[in-house]
Amino acid sequence: MQLVGEKYALWDGALKGNVHAEAPHLYKINGWYYLMVAEGGTSHDHAVTIARSSTITGPYTNNPRNPILTHRHLGQNHPIIGTGHADLVETQNGEWWLVCLAMRPYGGHPLDRQTFPCEGDPNEDHYFNLGRETFLAPVIWEHGWPIVSPGSGRVEFEYPVPNLPEHIQPTRPICDNFEGEHLDFCWNFLRTPREDFYSLRERPGYLRLKLRPQMLSEWVNPSFVGRRQQHINFAARAAMEFAPAAPNEEAGIVLLQNSDFHFRFVVTAQSADKSIVRLVKREKGKETLLAERSIPTGRVYFKVEAYGQAYNFYIAKKPKAWQTIAENVDGRILSTTVARGFVGTYIGLYASANGKTSGTNADFDWFEYTHIERS
Repeated sequence: MQLVGEKYALWDGALKGNVHAEAPHLYKINGWYYLMVAEGGTSHDHAVTIARSSTITGPYTNNPRNPILTHRHLGQNHPIIGTGHADLVETQNGEWWLVCLAMRPYGGHPLDRQTFPCEGDPNEDHYFNLGRETFLAPVIWEHGWPIVSPGSGRVEFEYPVPNLPEHIQPTRPICDNFEGEHLDFCWNFLRTPREDFYSLRERPGYLRLKLRPQMLSEWVNPSFVGRRQQHINFAARAAMEFAPAAPNEEAGIVLLQNSDFHFRFVVTAQSADKSIVRLVKREKGKETLLAERSIPTGRVYFKVEAYGQAYNFYIAKKPKAWQTIAENVDGRILSTTVARGFVGTYIGLYASANGKTSGTNADFDWFEYTHIERS
């Protein structure tokens, strides 16, 4: 479990004076060793470059057509930017494909044109609430070098499917009723769970979250079960039964970028038969109460809709009887250009006693996520 033998510096990237040559992949193809790297940083200037050698330790010859993939020359308003961190795959039928990371930017808030500091042109609005996403592009070989997306040289939104045996992926229902014995694979936790904080068995047909001292604002494993925001325009709904016993207890829906940048749309206690629904924004570790409303304690329905960077929050005591809590909330704090990092926004179910012990549970009957089509 340690490095042994001599060290060899193989290649420092294709561009003279480049930055961040990283993410190396080494392949042996037709007698050649190919070394593919990412370089140029992780934002607009990201690129994929490649070199080859007849021996594994080099010297490696730079591909004269480098970079084999970049969108840096397409401008900051291109719908896919930051292509990089790629890997090559050959199918059993002899087709070659490249899988890579990239971002889909979308702009500023429709009501407030203030610009957050971005990693790029500070006068442009470019935000990546979906984080880095996975893209696929076809590859052919010419004169011993790979050509990515022949004919255009860039990652497109659509390609013919690979020549592979047909596999029909089961369609995931838009609504999870929590009726199985295990959570669906779309659900994730924050960090590694060290104790049981959720259950699908204690109340069959419900996802039960236990209120614990851990908070979303800490670098801990809170009572949080979340899934990715996958679309620029989306709607998320959930039904929750929760009777908070004290003002420190809260449960509801969270829009999460990280511990210091998120929205908490939660219910907490007001009196024996009254609760308060609150929308809290946490930005740079500072919390702001955006809206609150008194509601009867008991079953409650949440709805969050996003149209670009405008996020809307609604509550209901009866199905579809929505009451507006806040609309056109600026969602740019959920972008990695503001919060830093690389992952996309998570939409999750959350419960916390905020630093105190509690015997209270929050029960979620169902959660629904849908893509909103816009003409």
